[in-house]
Amino acid sequence: MTIDPTHITGLVLAGGRGTRMGSVDKGLQTFRGGPMVLQVIMRLAPQVGTIIINANQNLGPYEGFGYPVWPDQLGGFEGPLAGLQTGLARCDTGYLVTVPCDSPFLPADLVERLADALDDADAELAVAVTEEEGRRQPQPVFCLMQAGVLPSLNAFLQDGGRKIDKWYRSLRFVEVPFPDPDAFRNINTVDELRRFEQS
Repeated sequence: MTIDPTHITGLVLAGGRGTRMGSVDKGLQTFRGGPMVLQVIMRLAPQVGTIIINANQNLGPYEGFGYPVWPDQLGGFEGPLAGLQTGLARCDTGYLVTVPCDSPFLPADLVERLADALDDADAELAVAVTEEEGRRQPQPVFCLMQAGVLPSLNAFLQDGGRKIDKWYRSLRFVEVPFPDPDAFRNINTVDELRRFEQS
């Protein structure tokens, strides 16, 4: 791996409303014997130097995992970019990687592959891309970036921008193909929670 993992902060995005799951906190839903966010943390932790969590509700339970928890600086559940802004503002390392709290199957080599591609391309941001049935699918909440992109993100949010892919396309970015789309599957509904529990 071309970037030392200790120079990378992992940001777990858990700041949404969980509307499609009945307005419950998705990360705290039980999945395979523990809170779903814990599965995400256990997969991410070996890949990074430190972890922070972005959450806007139930801060106490999230703090119980032993990592710093920060709510959005922007009020009103403004989406993943608001969480990303918070993560970058709190990041003490040169790089930040983001993963959502509802994707418990994320690849064990996610950070390594993103880091190598970022370094090779001399990019500011590397984003995962999968392919299903011949269709390329960017996975914009799985991305690694230089911490120095924060001013660009602040300006984008100030101008009313909220779409993560529109923002990163304004940077020097590289798309990184991953072979297994199932690794990026996120669990949005109670039915999916039950279905993937068995798989």
